[in-house]
Amino acid sequence: MTDPQTHDLAMRMAELARTLALPRDLEKILSGVTAAAKDLIPGVDAAGILLVGRGGTFESVAQVTDLPHQLDELQMTYQEGPCIEAALDDVVVRTDDFREETRWPKYAPACVEIGVLSGLSFKLYTAERTAGALNLFGLRPNVWDGDAETTGAVLAAHAAAALLAHREGEQLKSALSTRDRIGQAKGIIMERYKVDDVQAFEMMRQLSQDSNKKLTEIAQQVIDTRG
Repeated sequence: MTDPQTHDLAMRMAELARTLALPRDLEKILSGVTAAAKDLIPGVDAAGILLVGRGGTFESVAQVTDLPHQLDELQMTYQEGPCIEAALDDVVVRTDDFREETRWPKYAPACVEIGVLSGLSFKLYTAERTAGALNLFGLRPNVWDGDAETTGAVLAAHAAAALLAHREGEQLKSALSTRDRIGQAKGIIMERYKVDDVQAFEMMRQLSQDSNKKLTEIAQQVIDTRG
């Protein structure tokens, strides 16, 4: 006989998989992950995703309530806390009772003052400029168990896959845009100077080298002079 919680998780995973198969709306996918965390993991009163960039920039996304963003702001202010630690270092960071937490001397008391007593954070992914974590919060202490960590890890994997797919998609769009601009510029040079495509590209490459500008910048300048 299938455990009800296992069945619910399987059903939600199937739903998320169908969402991933559709044209990607990243915010909807991530919101589905945090909503699933609240539905499937006992003790979760708030959930969100923190993206941390270089230079201390951060973004709170897919929040179930406003609470995760408030906690993210506290962590970025104090430069300490489980969400930052999970995003940048540890895979899973668990706090059963913030009243007894000693790892973050500024952040933990602030959580207690707000009314948050427990937290569970999962690393999502690490990229060149950004790190991320799925963060779960409870208003009661000692609510997490092994099942909570397992379910959270599965949901974090889905969020990570969505983020990486989105990032790869953005890189592909950028690459296609670059290719199109260079191709358009080559066509203009070929028509204007009666050269073939190899010669046109070599002209742009030489201009790029001489002016110490990127090839895409030279291509855009060529396109801008078309009129």
